[in-house]
Amino acid sequence: MKKIKLIYARYANLTNYLFFGGLTTLINIIVFTTLNHFTGLNYQLANVIAWFLSVLFAYITNKRWVFNSKTNTNTALVRELGSFFFFRILSLLLDVSMMWLGISILKGNPLLVKVIDNIVIIAANYVFT
Repeated sequence: MKKIKLIYARYANLTNYLFFGGLTTLINIIVFTTLNHFTGLNYQLANVIAWFLSVLFAYITNKRWVFNSKTNTNTALVRELGSFFFFRILSLLLDVSMMWLGISILKGNPLLVKVIDNIVIIAANYVFT
């Protein structure tokens, strides 16, 4: 157990990033599926809402548990939040395009398209960061 704690301490940021990234992806897929399948909301609107909620979750968890970021003023917080969302908007554009292609053009299953889309988005976010 002591060895596991030492390994975790050494790779805590990476471990936390992967853990919360996985939860972010899960939130994205669950919110999308719930809004699209169970409420009948248009898939693109459901996708954007799922994106917003998952990015907000990612910001909070990355700030608090991954990078232990502290902001002293509201201005600094708004600037940090704005910067985080700005770079995620690039992945949103890719996300919306892939969903449109997969669902509207190729007539794919929305959940399957969303899962494949998330794999590509995870890779894109890694490159963007």
